[in-house]
This record gives sequence, structure tokens and C-alpha cells, in this order.
Amino acid sequence: MGREFIDIFEDWAKEYDNSVTGQDPQYEAVFANYDIILDEVTNASCGNVLEFGVGTGNLTEKLLQAGYQVYGIEPSQAMREIVNEKLPNLLVEDGDFLSFRKPKFQTDTIVSTYAFHHLTDIEKEVAVAQFAEILPINGKVVFADTMFESEQVRDKIIMDATENGFSDLVEDLNREYYPVTDYIKKIFEKNNFNISFKQMNDFVWLIIANKE
Repeated sequence: MGREFIDIFEDWAKEYDNSVTGQDPQYEAVFANYDIILDEVTNASCGNVLEFGVGTGNLTEKLLQAGYQVYGIEPSQAMREIVNEKLPNLLVEDGDFLSFRKPKFQTDTIVSTYAFHHLTDIEKEVAVAQFAEILPINGKVVFADTMFESEQVRDKIIMDATENGFSDLVEDLNREYYPVTDYIKKIFEKNNFNISFKQMNDFVWLIIANKE
């Protein structure tokens, strides 16, 4: 993911779990249905899993409980330290969507939550091309990420957040690279993925892309 956001991840690490459980009103809508989102990603996964943006390990923990072998990538040292405390037997490596050490085992599913939007559009295209190289035929990409149906929807959400005084959320929405769903569909189909979308809350969509 975008290394320019590392300082934000480092600062947010200790408060992240409070945010995802709805204790920060600014991000309550962003993380609505959080446990359901993680369950959907877990249930859609198969085989050996490569996870980008492990964060504090909430999805990772569910994947491990479901019996998957997981190889984790996380660029934030503060986040990795939290994961190491939660899941001491799991090795989470320093890396991001564009620069990482590939797992030694075959990767059947690539997963990520709340992270892909940190890449610019060009970086997203590079990353998806790499996914196509890593995955076998019928391999999957399963992401839950912030994206919008249109720029108009995004602008309306920014306006509503501004009116509610959610200055941190507004800053995030103006700074990071939130895509529209049609663009995500285009870049995955360009790399021979068949993709489906499911909206999980006002901000987050589940995408399941199968390599053909």
C-alpha cells in the first residue's frame, strides 16, 4: 500500500481496534457491519491465503480460526507489533501491495480489508497485474475496501461528513485514493478476472475476483 501513509498507520495503530468496534463516531459508518465484513472475506477465501495490510490482525485471526494457512504482509511496524502480541505464532512480514516477498507456498486467495484505496490508480493497476501473476487459474482476490459507485456519491458523503463535523474523516476522504466501482471492475477484467461486488455499508464494498 502507499508508503506515504505509514505515519498515519503508526499513529492510528493503538486506536484502530476502538475505531472498528464503533467507539469513534467519525468512523462508525465506515466500520458498520465490521464483523460481518470479516466473515464474508473469510468465507469467500479458499486454500492458502496471502493477506495484504494485516493491520491489527482481526481478519487474520478469523482466517486462522477457519483453518487457512496465512502469509501476512503489513508495512506498519506498530501494527505488526500488535499482531505479534495477538498471534505470536504468526510471522507477519514488512511489505506492501507493490513490494513484498512472495510466499513459498502456492497462493490460492489474496485478501485485504480497508487497504487497497491507499494506492493511486496506477499503483492499483500494477498490483492487480501482480495478483494475476501470483494466482493460479481459479485463484481468488477477496477484498473489502472503501469505494463508491460514482464520484457524485463520494462528494455527497464528504458533504455529509463535513456537516457532521467529522474533520478527520473528511481529511481522509480528500487525501486517499478511493476508487469508483467501475474502475475496479475495469482493471480486474483487464487482467482476466471475473469480478462481483456486494455493498457492505455506505463506504465498503466486498469484491470477489476469480482468475479465469
